[in-house]
Amino acid sequence: MIQIHLKRGREKSVQRFHPWLFSGAIHKIDGNPKEGSPVEVLDSEENVLGVGYYGSGSIAVRFLSFRNEDISGQSFWNKAIKRANDRRVNLEIENPKTNCFRLVHGEGDNIPGLILDFYDGVVIFQAHNAGIYTFKDQIVEAIKTVLGQNLKAIFHKPKEHSIDDSIPPIGFWFGDAEPSVILENGFEFGADWMEGQKTGFFIDQRDNRALIMRYAKGRKVLNTFCFTGGFSVYAAAAGAIEVASVDISQPAVNACKQNLINNGFENFAQGCETADSFNVLKDSGDKFDLMVLDPPSFAKSMKNKGQATKGYRRLNLLALQKIKPGGIIFTFSCTQVVDRQLFEDTVFAAAIESGRNVKILHRMGQPADHAINFFHPESEYLKGLVLLVD
Repeated sequence: MIQIHLKRGREKSVQRFHPWLFSGAIHKIDGNPKEGSPVEVLDSEENVLGVGYYGSGSIAVRFLSFRNEDISGQSFWNKAIKRANDRRVNLEIENPKTNCFRLVHGEGDNIPGLILDFYDGVVIFQAHNAGIYTFKDQIVEAIKTVLGQNLKAIFHKPKEHSIDDSIPPIGFWFGDAEPSVILENGFEFGADWMEGQKTGFFIDQRDNRALIMRYAKGRKVLNTFCFTGGFSVYAAAAGAIEVASVDISQPAVNACKQNLINNGFENFAQGCETADSFNVLKDSGDKFDLMVLDPPSFAKSMKNKGQATKGYRRLNLLALQKIKPGGIIFTFSCTQVVDRQLFEDTVFAAAIESGRNVKILHRMGQPADHAINFFHPESEYLKGLVLLVD
């Protein structure tokens, strides 16, 4: 195995089980690693710190184990996928009312770069870097072994379309299946994992969608950036008297309408609108007393961090200015480079500027199947607040 030797004193982050090793910590490399090559990491005293796979960017190594073991063998991957699946079984995430969940959450399951989402027997494979494809065959076999008869198909959907020849094309790696209706907390949703955003549905908002049912009864709800209408369905089911669902994507709005109809809320389907959420907020007057602000990521890298915070401040200020007294705001950030403290500080600044009296009712985050690695705070990407505005 190719060996990577660290500079003296640069082993501390590895000893704290952080799953990334940055290139600046490297003293020398014995061998000529390629993207995804298995590598062994040693400290300046030649002690083995762990094994992982190589990357040509600023993150030089993503650790798969902090022991010296064979990460290329099928046994390693069978155990890794089984551990992840066992956690979901113990959490009882899959049940008669819910048949979609995240099977593997990258660093949160100690498999950096790998996302596996389960949709009623179909596993969607998504890699967040090219290196994970080195182990594609072992991972596919491990999924088949662990899930057995519960597996219908494995579908590969690259995170982003790439001209890199090392990225396999979109398509089935095992079995075959058509996108179908999935269940979440007893509600039916279409999950288009072939053409939809991400892996087809935003599974990470499952618990937060359930929370909105505490507050939606008797309220007029505005669901901005609604995507396929998850929050809209839950609000309607809770007894909202009006639900307006807004997204700039026509296919998303069409899917939102269909999901409302499929769950028996045809009367709310007419409230779906293809429009810019910022503009709708500006023109909303004081009509709504519950708002959902769940925008897409405002920044993909640290260089856009300032731009992202400006976007969150502007969005939350608009909502705070427009919502009725006694109204509730569900506000989120899924931007990884904006941590929880910065997000809350940004919303705080918007609250001051609005001149409204604002209270925090809940802090929200990711569900248990999107586990946050205690040693990798970057894996906490979804942050949210429930605000009461007087």
